[in-house]
Amino acid sequence: MKISIAQLDYHIGNFESNIRKIREAIQQAREESADLILFAELAVPGYPPRDFLEFDDFIHECELGIHSIAQDCRGIAAIVGSPSRNTNPRGKRLFNTAYFLAEGKVMAMTHKSLLPNYDVFDEYRYFEPNRDFQVIEYHGIKIAVTICEDLWNITDTPLYTASPMEILIQQHPDMIVNIAASPFHYDQMSIRRDVLARNASTYGLPVFYVNHIGAQTELIFDGGSMVVDRKGRVLDELNYFQEDLRFYRFDKAKKNVLLSDRGIMGPQNLDTSRIALIHDALVLGIRTYFRKLGFREAILGLSGGIDSAVTLVLAAEALGNEHVRAVLLPSRYSTGHSVRDAVELAENTGVPYQTISIEEAFRSFESLLQPVFGDRPPDVTEENIQARVRAVVLMALANKFGYILLNTSNKSEAAVGYGTLYGDMCGGIAVLGDVYKTQVYELAAYINRSREIIPVHTIQKPPSAELKPGQQDSDSLPDYDLLDRILFQYIEMCQGPQDIIHMGFDEKTVRKVLRMVNTNEYKRHQTPPILRISPKAFGMGRRMPIVGRYLS
Repeated sequence: MKISIAQLDYHIGNFESNIRKIREAIQQAREESADLILFAELAVPGYPPRDFLEFDDFIHECELGIHSIAQDCRGIAAIVGSPSRNTNPRGKRLFNTAYFLAEGKVMAMTHKSLLPNYDVFDEYRYFEPNRDFQVIEYHGIKIAVTICEDLWNITDTPLYTASPMEILIQQHPDMIVNIAASPFHYDQMSIRRDVLARNASTYGLPVFYVNHIGAQTELIFDGGSMVVDRKGRVLDELNYFQEDLRFYRFDKAKKNVLLSDRGIMGPQNLDTSRIALIHDALVLGIRTYFRKLGFREAILGLSGGIDSAVTLVLAAEALGNEHVRAVLLPSRYSTGHSVRDAVELAENTGVPYQTISIEEAFRSFESLLQPVFGDRPPDVTEENIQARVRAVVLMALANKFGYILLNTSNKSEAAVGYGTLYGDMCGGIAVLGDVYKTQVYELAAYINRSREIIPVHTIQKPPSAELKPGQQDSDSLPDYDLLDRILFQYIEMCQGPQDIIHMGFDEKTVRKVLRMVNTNEYKRHQTPPILRISPKAFGMGRRMPIVGRYLS
């Protein structure tokens, strides 16, 4: 049997585009004499459709899409993900389904059994779990069709009491197919390989795995579809961070898989270091966010600091330097070297820039408020006014010229509330909101790996918001190296204060940092969507009460 894997970038609710992509891939696979082509989980509506699934019209469009695709499945079969209705009056109204299409119609349906309801996943909100397990036979080959999480209960800490493959293996399948929607984080590549390899070696069957690529707001999908042989060895991986289509030959007698019509297996020239993967994921996340919203132009405030510098370079790579506009917004506290650093970066990248001083506007606010403030000394109030004046200017330009404002705040700042609500925390998408400050420096080094793009002075100087004379971030926060290690243990590892203190961290510092995280939850509820690159990002994957008193 000749099998094709189609790794595509779907757009949630864009049925015309999604169905066209699927049908074009089927046509290409038919021309290559493929017998079966595989598409990802919920490919027809895009993943995750969330509460669109509650609209009957949305489900009707999915059904029309499946029947349209089925018409192309003559002389070739396809496995395609889409929701289906649960006709049983009990239980959730929908299944998350893998449709088996052949001979111009729906030949079989396999529903997802294990419905993740943790981190960024909330599938049990919408779907009924499958309880009927049947292999699908095609051209004399028995296929165990599974959907994403159905193969993930094989780790050392299983979340579920049973696994679909434990039942399906009793029907003596010849191969495993897994259609998935597996979002990126910087460790997901290795975890995914391990899970699929364990399934292959445990059941003695090759695994054909297909994933999404692209991004859906916060969630980035890296692709990495693959074929694993029955001994658990990865035979081939499709390209990461781009669409791909490949062909394989499956020998039922030997349960062997061969890559068809290509001489080299696996993605080529992929740097799999953590920081390289983060870089590539953020570029893909920016590019896809703009394309799917129908925007082409980005704007950001360029301060001469490292966060805005890294954001600008990522945006220029994602959108093209001619589609990014940098605005320098100096105040009375902006240092000359920061302005020079910002100009040098813009010139290095070829990004157009302009300078708009906020001094006059800031003085107007000081004058306006002086009768009310009286003789109270300047404090964080005046610092916040400057940040908000900058936001007003940037949003005015965004509105007037049709830009999306890029937020440049990093995860360390977002965690402890070191930012101004409705000021530097505003924007349409937060590029670095899941990237710790220490990782921002790593990204800068990675960007400069071949030549100096970000000025060295930007990287080496002490970070500062420059909202008062001589200000440095270290005036308000622990050094970022220390801060980030504490934050990682609390946010990603869910460690309590005593656990962190026992690791050797200073008790006073730990309690201060954790208190800052929890008391600033209200700010994070009002920030832009954050591109997710870690296993625990702020936003949809980390749900905390604003008014909670724990550690606050």
